[in-house]
Amino acid sequence: MSKAEAADEIGKMSFEEALAELKGIVERLEQGDGKLEESIDIYQRGALLKQHCDSKLRAAQERIEKITLTKDGQPAGSEPLDLE
Repeated sequence: MSKAEAADEIGKMSFEEALAELKGIVERLEQGDGKLEESIDIYQRGALLKQHCDSKLRAAQERIEKITLTKDGQPAGSEPLDLE
């Protein structure tokens, strides 16, 4: 599978699917049982999965809004969440 095909496949994954696969890759690499070339290939896939997860998290953070309340506790509206 080419890098572009892998990126397309990963791009269709949910955050949870990508994270689960990334965890599996980390476990495989930590065991150190594979051949060098295979380890390099799965490491590269892991890097793509990490990038995808980071992107999904950033998109979710941008959608989060902070709800503002009036003095009596009623919702007054919302504003973008200040992450800094």
